[in-house]
Amino acid sequence: MNLKDNIIKARSHIIFLIALMCGLALVTAIDGRSRTADAAQDTGGQMAPFRDIEPLALAITGTSSADDIAYARIAWRYFQNNTDQTTGLVNSTDNYPSTTMWETGSYFVATMSAEKLGVIGRDEAVARIGLALETLNTMRLFDGILPNKAYNVRTGDLVNYANAPVERGLGWSALDIARMVAALGHVNAHYPELAPQTSRLINRWALSDMVENGELIGGNMVEGTLRRDQEGRVGYEQYAAKAMMLFGYDVYEAYDAESHLMVRDVEGQPIPVDTRLHRNVTPAFTVSEPYLFDGLEFGFDARSARFATAIYNAQEARYRNSGILTAVSESHIDVAPYFIYSSVWGGGAPWAVMTFGGDRLDSRRTITTKVAFAWDALFGTDYTGELMATIAPLGDPERGWPEGIYEIDGTTNSSVTVNTNAVVLASLAFRAHGPLIRAGQ
Repeated sequence: MNLKDNIIKARSHIIFLIALMCGLALVTAIDGRSRTADAAQDTGGQMAPFRDIEPLALAITGTSSADDIAYARIAWRYFQNNTDQTTGLVNSTDNYPSTTMWETGSYFVATMSAEKLGVIGRDEAVARIGLALETLNTMRLFDGILPNKAYNVRTGDLVNYANAPVERGLGWSALDIARMVAALGHVNAHYPELAPQTSRLINRWALSDMVENGELIGGNMVEGTLRRDQEGRVGYEQYAAKAMMLFGYDVYEAYDAESHLMVRDVEGQPIPVDTRLHRNVTPAFTVSEPYLFDGLEFGFDARSARFATAIYNAQEARYRNSGILTAVSESHIDVAPYFIYSSVWGGGAPWAVMTFGGDRLDSRRTITTKVAFAWDALFGTDYTGELMATIAPLGDPERGWPEGIYEIDGTTNSSVTVNTNAVVLASLAFRAHGPLIRAGQ
């Protein structure tokens, strides 16, 4: 095969690499502009408290211990149990055949991480992701524009949150789709042979419809009418912006956390909190989740490294001050209402646990498995070692890792989910290989 033929064959991969370089350059430039603007503010600016935060060193070891591999195999069991062999999609929770784009992105990250750790072979990873991409490239979109908020894993049909079919759909989540876009970027970097399928998918989705004036826009059905709303709050919004930049989208306003930032003191740490309401209903909250994804997948930038360090430090400080192990984020729970946001700051108070509708439910605060694994991989402190010693016995070789331990009584939060088991695998891969975006190079 001559040079021209080789170039034609590799054109999808070449285009992606060019877009990746442009996207990373844009992130670097924006980060530099943000720091320059920040330095020009007086010392009373919202970023001022973070200038004194010394980011924790990353705990990349370049190796995997025997325990790491054993933990990874437990996490992979979830995906063995919950992958539909026809569609290639994965259940959001154990034996519940519904999924979102966020959870499908988690599956792709889990598969790449499992392959990096040697838990599965490259051929299996490519086959699994390839089958899911085939389904994504054929299943119906909301209004023919973008992926619906939820799909049936077994059929690929549009569904509501009760997994019941809906003709038109629920609309789209810009954050969920951006998380999937990040996963597609990682797939391109790791498996260039899948680039034609990822390119087809990116071209099939009208991603420009969820970007407006540099912001991320979600589509929500309200009384039968589609309403377009700005989507994302500090933390999640910047992670999603980085994902969209990989494919050249101008989302500067979404990346600019300072415009909507307020700082709240928690355990002596400055905690970044969004000034806007969560879903335009309840006060915004700060959880670990988006910072974990940012570090594990992209590697922190100058700002997110300080935010993540402060959020981690507050959780360790709560333990040192109270004796209560603390590792909080959003998570499923095994009792109604089945999903909570365990915050560092939320609903106007530190350590609030909030439901989807904004009610307080502090009795369900969980020492969260994925947070323990991720903080330990990222920072590897004595405290994260204590978290891991507490969480490690929970692993179930037949089902995967449960969500964690209820703080109130020490019982297990027995819900088993795609996101937790994906974060476990991503964390263990990070320890050995560094951020996912670099691990494929």
